[in-house]
Amino acid sequence: MPTFTVYKGTESGNPVKSTTTKPDQLTDDYVLLKITASGVCGTDLHYRRAPMTLGHEGIGIVEDLGPNTKFLKKGDRVGWGYEVDSCGHCLECLQGNETYCADRQMYGEQNFDQGSFASHAVWREAFLHKIPDAISDTDAAPLQCGGGTVFQALTGVKSTDTVGIVGIGGLGHMAIQFASKMGCRVVVLSGSERKKEEALKLGAHEFIATKDADKLSVSAPIDRLLVTASVPPNWDLLLPILAPRALIYPITVSFTNFEIPQMTFIAKGVRIIGSMVPGRAVHRQMLEFAALHKIKPIVEIFPMNEEKIAEALNRLDKGQINYRAVLVPE
Repeated sequence: MPTFTVYKGTESGNPVKSTTTKPDQLTDDYVLLKITASGVCGTDLHYRRAPMTLGHEGIGIVEDLGPNTKFLKKGDRVGWGYEVDSCGHCLECLQGNETYCADRQMYGEQNFDQGSFASHAVWREAFLHKIPDAISDTDAAPLQCGGGTVFQALTGVKSTDTVGIVGIGGLGHMAIQFASKMGCRVVVLSGSERKKEEALKLGAHEFIATKDADKLSVSAPIDRLLVTASVPPNWDLLLPILAPRALIYPITVSFTNFEIPQMTFIAKGVRIIGSMVPGRAVHRQMLEFAALHKIKPIVEIFPMNEEKIAEALNRLDKGQINYRAVLVPE
């Protein structure tokens, strides 16, 4: 039976090296992967104290194939994200919205014995995505969750829209690139001027520092607002610069209540949209779009061992990572 290395969460929050054992023979459309890179996502912070294998932004090389695989071959480079299985038969699955399937398998809910903080993994071919040649392993890893999440929130946007992005972190810096390459006017809102130059280089057209401001001004009202900051924004400042019937996407993971001034919200016809990671169709469109337009996350690379995984998680928790951390095998 093949045994491979995994890194699991602990009560202390410092991951420990462990092992997982899988059957010798792969069944159905399952695929054995050798992991070549793993993103470190903010969601991993929520599970670092759980007795489960961490990581869900994985890139790997196909090493073995189950009898019912049809599309992959040994040596192919693939990735996977937050969801690794669904029923395939419900209306959500049939419409390409399998992330809302009642029987979905998501990170932190099932498959506690394996993840992307590991040497290998075994997943269904149906939930693996071939990585375009133009994207490296370390650039591809953060796209599997973070990149997919912001791309999903931009689905259906028009090139004539003004997109506002609150926060320039791991999600926000990728959202800027995607939105600008979609032809949108991109307005970045951040607490201070510290990241202004970088935001403009990434593709932003306007930058607004919100700290100590009592009123904001934009060249065009914002049609779609992506909230990627870890701290809730001041809605009294933001609502006046939204277009009528604007869409708000709160896409950072938070367990607090979402609060917004009710009368302004109603009067402008604003809609708040819950949005998860994308289904497989949109995920694959995101990868092709990123490859075509040379969209790359800004990454810091760490060796995949106990000490460096803990360092990456600790720095991420303190907001000290330069956008995205990526783990690579030693």
